Amino acid sequence: MRVLLVEDEDRLRQALARGLRAEGHDVLGAGDGEAGLRLARDDTLDVIVCDILIPKLNGFQICKKLRSEGIWTPILMLTAKDGEWDEAEALDAGADGYLTKPFSYVVLGAHLRALARRGAADPRASSTVLEAGDLRLDYRAGRCMRGEVEVALSRREQALLGALLARAGSVVRKEDLLRQVWGTEFNGDPNIVEVYVGYLRKKLDTPFGRHSIETVRGVGYRLAVDEHAS
Repeated sequence: MRVLLVEDEDRLRQALARGLRAEGHDVLGAGDGEAGLRLARDDTLDVIVCDILIPKLNGFQICKKLRSEGIWTPILMLTAKDGEWDEAEALDAGADGYLTKPFSYVVLGAHLRALARRGAADPRASSTVLEAGDLRLDYRAGRCMRGEVEVALSRREQALLGALLARAGSVVRKEDLLRQVWGTEFNGDPNIVEVYVGYLRKKLDTPFGRHSIETVRGVGYRLAVDEHAS
């Protein structure tokens, strides 16, 4: 399991990382919210463990930003406060679980295993299932289907496809895709959108003789609702 720990208490973060690594997990660590958000966009993560009260961006903000970008990696929130309002806010922000400090390592491990299983296999809320023609994406379950054929996509590719499916038949501006999929803090080459659109075409169109992702020159892209084989 590949786990991200976002925790500003160095001793706790290091202790948790040692314990998880001893169990054979690959662990990344971040001491503040901005660093955590950057690492959380890694599409190879299985679970994110995030404290609520951390500097720069708090846990709620991180969770909301990731969900708004179509990143559905399971998130376990940690907090030193025990209150139903914090738990409710965490879940409303898009978190998948909530754990109050202090907690036992055994309980943490059980939470992580449950979230990893859910993130890998459970089709969840129906609102995360998007369709156009014979193209279907359940990006919380991590599954994309073209007809009866499952197509493997990275989480970033899923996020981009989800943004297009959510507005199927309409033009989605390149700037909107860049902001939604890569985030407002992205400072790289904006042509990354074209690169990933190319990836999607190679996986979802070319093998099936389709032309579903259309380029609208100077504006952005449109996912055809009723595309047909050529």
